[in-house]
Amino acid sequence: MALADRIYSTFFKRNSVYVTSIFAGAFAFSIGFDMGINSFWDKYNKGKQWKDIRGQYVTDGAEE
Repeated sequence: MALADRIYSTFFKRNSVYVTSIFAGAFAFSIGFDMGINSFWDKYNKGKQWKDIRGQYVTDGAEE
């Protein structure tokens, strides 16, 4: 019960802290989820994306 009381008094007792913690948690989850999906996508499609094959088609402009 002590843990539940501590969590209640820290996060849920005041509405402003409750709402702020929800927004902060959603923001952190959004960033983490986006980074995870991008990492998965890059590993799954390695060698097929423009950033991987760019060197085959683009020169630095040193040839004139």
